Amino acid sequence: MVSSATALSLTALALAAFAGLGIRYSRGRAGSIEDFITARDSAGVGTLTATLIASSMGAWILFSPAEAGAAFGGISAAAGYGVGSALALVVFAALGPRIRALIPAGHSLTEYALARYNRAMYAYVLCVSVLYMFVFLAAEMTGITGALALVAGVPAWQTASLIGLFVLAYTAYGGLEASIFTDTIQTLLILPLLAIGFAGALLALGGTSEIYRATTASSPELLDPAFLPGVEFGAYVVIAVLGAEMLNQAWWQRIYAAENAGTLRRSFLVSALAVLPMIVLAGLFGVAAAGLGLVTTGANYNADIAFFLVLEEAFPEWVVLAVVLLAVLLVMSTADTLFNAIASVVTADLPRVLDDPNKGTLTAAARMLTAVVAIAAAWVGAQGYSVLELFLTADLLAAATFLPLLAGLYTERLTGFGALGSSLAGLVVGLAFFPTLRGALSAVVPVLPTASFLYSFCGAAFVSGGLALLASRVTPGRYDLGRLSREIGRLDGGGREPATDGGSPSEVSETGEVDRTNCTDRTSRRENRR
Repeated sequence: MVSSATALSLTALALAAFAGLGIRYSRGRAGSIEDFITARDSAGVGTLTATLIASSMGAWILFSPAEAGAAFGGISAAAGYGVGSALALVVFAALGPRIRALIPAGHSLTEYALARYNRAMYAYVLCVSVLYMFVFLAAEMTGITGALALVAGVPAWQTASLIGLFVLAYTAYGGLEASIFTDTIQTLLILPLLAIGFAGALLALGGTSEIYRATTASSPELLDPAFLPGVEFGAYVVIAVLGAEMLNQAWWQRIYAAENAGTLRRSFLVSALAVLPMIVLAGLFGVAAAGLGLVTTGANYNADIAFFLVLEEAFPEWVVLAVVLLAVLLVMSTADTLFNAIASVVTADLPRVLDDPNKGTLTAAARMLTAVVAIAAAWVGAQGYSVLELFLTADLLAAATFLPLLAGLYTERLTGFGALGSSLAGLVVGLAFFPTLRGALSAVVPVLPTASFLYSFCGAAFVSGGLALLASRVTPGRYDLGRLSREIGRLDGGGREPATDGGSPSEVSETGEVDRTNCTDRTSRRENRR
């Protein structure tokens, strides 16, 4: 086994190199709080596509899809993960231009929730979004600490602390622009190297035919597309991933980072095409690990590092360590995105709490919150929880929330209380069936229905969405969607004041149409600056 000191030193060097690049690039670029949290209108097709792929293809693809393929249903489970991830990007290709048109000076989904609905819905969405992104970050930390522990026996807390420290160094300094720049490098350098690693592992193990033979002999059900557990997992993980990504502030930031709506559409669609096969391939490594008898259950459960178990079987230790170092850099690409996303959500809301904060106060608050998130995520990541179970717990909250939240972009009839009530009802249904939290819930509710992830996620999404549709049909009032562009403005004084409340949704606009005046004004100002 490679020594812990060697592995830790190489990890620190890799992290320091990318942190240095991020700091050097962002020096003098994050001149305002707007630059720090949105990098507004700055990314072309190539840059935006690169950052979308890098953020989508963080190290989690080496853990969760492989764990799904090994322990949750084989090839159908892996396919479901790929479809869910790609579908979310396709939806944003259609949803993003709508968001930019309605809220041209926006920053976050939470400020939209406040302006469109009310404070209660805003508080709920804020909690769900931040919790989801934090759990996502903690799951990434959990996976990479497990991989380094497998290869070199590095204590989990040391790996998590190193990653948190170095990502914090450039993210807190450069904000979203630093994240986009390092994402581009990671997409151009790391993902091709990982693809080579995929191919090399297959060849070293005798090719696909040998792996197929071994899996057929030991676990043939994992190769059966009709294997019921795999089909069920594939079905509910599509809902889980789609709902979670809709509440991922990282994507809302990149909607505004795009140069224009056309750039946004093309970049999200290209990213979807790239993400789908790579995630499915990563999931198949989990199938291979189970077929080769490398996966264990119980106290020594290791399905969440199935990808690295296959590599360890195929390659010498130094090659596996090199791949782990590439995975560390992928963790950076996701961690910097999520650090900045969580900070931006709260920073965009500070003007509602503080009395006329200046640029320095907002930027300092964003950097301080980034540090708090980094420390907390590193601590959770060192605890060794199941990566997939962490994701599914956070995904359930999002699955019950995303349809009522996004419905407000298209209907003028849905009120804040209607959206919140629909979301909470869906969440209650989802929790009633959710297997992971069974022990805690049974202490409060003695009688619960049969545990099922499928019923949990389908119930959460369809009940909340159905109730939101019903609420929008029976509500007599109307909300003028043009108010969104008037009430949500820039944070640096370049536009309207931030929204203070959604007000009463019973107010009726004169035309019922979106007011485009402010969109045109802001577009003109951007063109004049250029």
